[in-house]
Amino acid sequence: MVLYVCPSGTSFGGLPAPIAHPCGRAAKALDDAGHRYEVKQVKGGLAKVWTLPKRAEDRAEVERLSGQRSVPILLLDGGEVITGSGAIVRWAKEHAPQPSA
Repeated sequence: MVLYVCPSGTSFGGLPAPIAHPCGRAAKALDDAGHRYEVKQVKGGLAKVWTLPKRAEDRAEVERLSGQRSVPILLLDGGEVITGSGAIVRWAKEHAPQPSA
């Protein structure tokens, strides 16, 4: 599976909820649940006004997969896409990998 994140990557996910970065929060939940995943960083961001002219181009793959340009999104191995940190956190907890025997 692939976690698409902004240029901040998987940082700041362990901070308290109101200030935790959404991409980092999603990655931390996947890590805490024991999931293995690839991280794909995409350029652009709403707070970085200078990136707006190229945002559509930089996030074309994210938009094709999810119908939106916002990250984080999680692309599951079967092709299903989960959008937003809250949904990814819930999915990670509900689908924790089972330990090998």
